[in-house]
Amino acid sequence: MVGDAENGWCLYLIECRNGAYYAGITNRLEARYAAHVAGRGARYTRANPPLRLLGFRRYPDRSSAARAEWEIKQLPRERKLAFLQADAAAQD
Repeated sequence: MVGDAENGWCLYLIECRNGAYYAGITNRLEARYAAHVAGRGARYTRANPPLRLLGFRRYPDRSSAARAEWEIKQLPRERKLAFLQADAAAQD
């Protein structure tokens, strides 16, 4: 997939089978996504299994990843992908 977040944390966005987006943070992206797929992830993704990983962004620490997670969860669905893309452009 993408490798683990060796030097920090990731904010990730998953598309679920019900069409909803699920956002979360982790410092081990591949393992966390595998847990979601296997039904061992968050309660929400156990009830609404993931279809695919839509994207992710790296952050230097858990605190900044958690702030970004809060921000993306405040957005309407149609702006969540744009948030990840804009965040990536700012990091380049």
